Amino acid sequence: MKKNLILALLIMGFSGIVAQILLLRELLITFYGNELSIGIILANWLILEAFGCFFIGKRAEWVKKPIQGFIILQLIFSLSLPFAVYLIRIFKEVIGYTAGEGLGLIPMLYSSFLILSLVSITHGALFTFGCKIYSLYSKKQGAKSIGKVYIYETLGTIAGGVAFTYLLIPYFHSVQIALSIALLNLILCVFLSGSFWHKKISNKILGCVSVIFTVFVAYILFSPKADEIHNLSIKHQWKGQELVHYQNSIYGNIVVTRRAEQYTFFSDGIPIITSPYPDITFVEEFVHLPMLFHPEPKEVLIISGGAGGVINEILKHPVERIDYVELDPLLLEVIEKFPTSLTKTELNHKKVNIKYTDGQLFVKRTSNKYDLVLLGLSNPSDLQVNRLFTKEFFSLVKEKLKEDGILVITLPGSLSYLGEELRNLNRCILNTLKNIFPHLKIIPGDGTNLFLSSKSETISLIDEKEIIQRLNERNLEVNLLTPAHIEYKLHPRWLNWFIKSLEQGTEKINQDFQPSGLFYSLSYWNALFSPSVRKLFQWFEKVNLRLFVIILSIFTGIFLLIRLRIKKLHRASIPICIVFTGFAGMIFDLVLIFTFQILYGYVFLWIGLLVTAFMVGVAVGGMIMTSLLERIKRDLISFVRIEFALVLFSGILPIIFLLFHPYLDRPVIYILLQIIFLVLSFISGLLIGSQFPLANKIYLKNSLKIGRTAGLLYSADLLGGWIGGLIGGVVLLPVLGLLKTCMVVLMFKVCSLIIVATSSRKYVTSFPKPSLGMK
Repeated sequence: MKKNLILALLIMGFSGIVAQILLLRELLITFYGNELSIGIILANWLILEAFGCFFIGKRAEWVKKPIQGFIILQLIFSLSLPFAVYLIRIFKEVIGYTAGEGLGLIPMLYSSFLILSLVSITHGALFTFGCKIYSLYSKKQGAKSIGKVYIYETLGTIAGGVAFTYLLIPYFHSVQIALSIALLNLILCVFLSGSFWHKKISNKILGCVSVIFTVFVAYILFSPKADEIHNLSIKHQWKGQELVHYQNSIYGNIVVTRRAEQYTFFSDGIPIITSPYPDITFVEEFVHLPMLFHPEPKEVLIISGGAGGVINEILKHPVERIDYVELDPLLLEVIEKFPTSLTKTELNHKKVNIKYTDGQLFVKRTSNKYDLVLLGLSNPSDLQVNRLFTKEFFSLVKEKLKEDGILVITLPGSLSYLGEELRNLNRCILNTLKNIFPHLKIIPGDGTNLFLSSKSETISLIDEKEIIQRLNERNLEVNLLTPAHIEYKLHPRWLNWFIKSLEQGTEKINQDFQPSGLFYSLSYWNALFSPSVRKLFQWFEKVNLRLFVIILSIFTGIFLLIRLRIKKLHRASIPICIVFTGFAGMIFDLVLIFTFQILYGYVFLWIGLLVTAFMVGVAVGGMIMTSLLERIKRDLISFVRIEFALVLFSGILPIIFLLFHPYLDRPVIYILLQIIFLVLSFISGLLIGSQFPLANKIYLKNSLKIGRTAGLLYSADLLGGWIGGLIGGVVLLPVLGLLKTCMVVLMFKVCSLIIVATSSRKYVTSFPKPSLGMK
């Protein structure tokens, strides 16, 4: 039975990580690829697991047949996973949102909570039941048995992360993956229940139910039904539109819809390109106004959004070369699969050079100099896009511009009213441009603001008369951009009004490791779709390190004072430290995920590897510490040392990225840093994993109940992760940035270090000495 149980624990870990990453990816697509939602999704996953682990899992202590409870939980987990995938794709229709309509922070929070609930709760409860069962069927008792379960689950997690990245995602769609995991767990249910079918009628019923569901899921998986469910769910996700293509790339999700002869290409749910009939107003203003500000444009670089009209308009000018790159190179391949007369002309033109690489990386490595660089993305709405609106990227572009070269970007705008969120977004990016470029030309618009930046003063001296003269000289065929329209767009009253409207805006600039532009974009997004949380985001903007210093100092001081009066409170020191460790672990995860996205842009692929590297570290740390538990005599001293190591890691982590970031254009550094990401994920997991078995050993001096102790500390770990996920992704990283966020983690761990260190002499004496029997 012990071997069967070990297999069950391995499968529990394997299934948990696959389910987590699968649902995370699906929710990211629904949430338009916004990486800040990763924190919300992971936070909900953890708090639901904590609920299952503590409130349901603690029933393992008095359930007469905990193996039956384990099987029932596995049955629920197995059936709820495919349902959750389907629900993610249809829930917007259920709650009344249309395809393409944005979700604010609150809908993201409650929708992901509800969708993940059954999967996460049952998986959390499985851990506690697994600890209880393992202690019954093995000779190991106490903290060592909990440590073994933790290790086996983590080993399964490692295998699941690798399999998901390299075997499942490349060859199977999400419905097939969910059904496969369900089938694996159902087979295990049959396997576990087979040993006691001959006993009570309830056991036989449980075994029969497992067999029935196993056959049912196997039939769906190995028949065309799985593809039919997949296609049906996607149609619901894009209800009202004719879906002609759906594909995941390493950067995100690409969808193509068709209405009559019109194709619209979506990246993570956001429309990027429309062909063959583009938005002519936007295209002509975006292309011709900047081109006319340049006296003789010859070489042009387009980063994203070039196909479907932009290239066609540029070719009307006397250009000699157009380099075109997309943030997601797969998008270009998909465009070629669904050609129109417009895209055929653009992409096959002899002056157009298509570069199938990441836009940011191309700018870093190219030796070409350009007259114009056009950025075809109008809002830093996620980290992948935000890295093209930062001080660092603008500095790169400046080096690639000729003397009269112009960088062209757009932002959401209005000619009637700029709300606080829209004002801050425009002001933040304007501050960033001013920090790099000495000369700017702003052309406000009703819907889109156009920003032209240059090293040359010429751009500031040209008036509308010279623009109209160049329009006539180049004999451009245009529909909207007439002399009258140019005079209207460039009238001084619009610029004066715009500048005055920005006077009360933010003074912050947008940087790679402090993405303020992303925060203001998120604030603007929520003002549109969740106006009820506007004040919350206004408060978030005021968060600073001083606030955390005050809060943590007050909490630590009050706890230490109360602990002096109430001796039993000493036993709370370990759970509090585990909460803080869970917080640190989640922030480490988010820092690594967000930083990878900032530097490389394809965390959609690597998120499984980063999580797996973290879990490898957890497994190694757990195994090492579990093997040493019996030899460790000074438990609290060892615990304090791990706390100190976490403090050091919090301070070192951001410094490593700051050191390597400037040299990312070098191929060796580009590859080496990816390895460093995995190593850092491993180390963070090693530190987190080594603390958990030791914490259980210390706390078991106060409790004889394995399940209750495992549930309490595991729940404390998950609770800390939940807090870290919520405030880390939405507040800390966007507002404080990488360095200060790590300083917050350092402060948390310093506080927990003080709490444990000051209780080292009194902790053991506050507990009654237990007998060796198990209850």
